[in-house]
Amino acid sequence: MARVLARITMNHRILPCDSREIEFSDDHAAINLSDTVFEFLNEEGLSPVSVDGKNEDDGEDEEEKSGDENSVNSSFWETQYQLLQDTLCRTSSLESKIRIITKETIKEAQGTANLCGCGRTPFNTGCRNCLMKEVCRRLQNAGFDSAICKSKWRSSPDIPSGEHTFLDVRDKSSSKKGEIRVIIELNFRAEFEMARANEEYSKLIRKLPEIFVGKIERLLALLKILCSAGKKCMKEKKMHMAPWRKHRYMEAKWLRICERLTPTPPLLNGYSGHSPRPRASMSMLTVDLTENFPNLHRSVVEVV
Repeated sequence: MARVLARITMNHRILPCDSREIEFSDDHAAINLSDTVFEFLNEEGLSPVSVDGKNEDDGEDEEEKSGDENSVNSSFWETQYQLLQDTLCRTSSLESKIRIITKETIKEAQGTANLCGCGRTPFNTGCRNCLMKEVCRRLQNAGFDSAICKSKWRSSPDIPSGEHTFLDVRDKSSSKKGEIRVIIELNFRAEFEMARANEEYSKLIRKLPEIFVGKIERLLALLKILCSAGKKCMKEKKMHMAPWRKHRYMEAKWLRICERLTPTPPLLNGYSGHSPRPRASMSMLTVDLTENFPNLHRSVVEVV
């Protein structure tokens, strides 16, 4: 008897593991695998799976995730720029007066070729220690309680040991506000510069002043902004953050004071340099003669 071949309906097809056509006699029909697989997927509302087991939408998901991450990074840096600008713009009359004296002293020092107090380098080459002493004296002459501060701290599991020298001014003129402490850092921007920083971090650092003059509260706010930006920069660069750039290490520089030194005596005019030796108006021989012979009328001669 002749064999009858017929195709069965889609909902009765079987899904073998290959695409060969299988024949059944009489009531059974041939099954085509390729038609069966795609028809099943269409009925169930599914999309075919690639050979490596990944869905076709995975690439789109990764692109969307990358776009979201870039948006978050951009928002972070814009926020840091705004916070930095707002913090630097705020100032008080006390800070302004100290800032003016500091900048004038530095400007005059850079314009002279006189030897500084250490006697080794001229002022205009930027001897930091002598510049700090001169700024401190100028502020003292202006009536401020200024001093050179030296901070020092021991190592801990988080940060290494270190020390730092800077200037401060303490003001107690207001009984309501109590003591106000103003920090003066002559190399503020250099404290945060990094050789392998990304463009966003470098742009942020360029907004910093070279010489910082501000209250301790303002400095702490800046440290929080800058250290957070440094951490983000290292994360984006996939680099390890050095311990001396961490927030706690930076705070230790200006908070852990061990010594507060006042240069003496304060100068009233000019730079420190070398103090001229006082010259005697007369010799000891002349003094002895005038005391032992009061009736001796002779002209006093200065012996040099």
